[in-house]
Amino acid sequence: MVEGLGTGLVAIGASIAIAAGAIATAMAQSAIGSAGMGLIAEKDGKEGQVLLFMALPETMVILGFVVAFLILNSAG
Repeated sequence: MVEGLGTGLVAIGASIAIAAGAIATAMAQSAIGSAGMGLIAEKDGKEGQVLLFMALPETMVILGFVVAFLILNSAG
């Protein structure tokens, strides 16, 4: 791996990749969750659709993890 300052910068870059995906997911899920609860209150039988829409933003965290993994592996 890169020694000294480079190792720290690589770790910071990987953590930013995960943190940005997690923050974006939280913001998206808060909006989807509130709208989904309103939809469930108005119409019956939409629970599955709301659950699907709540799960879709989780791919941002998974992609952030993959990017962090690639950053950490390419540094060595």
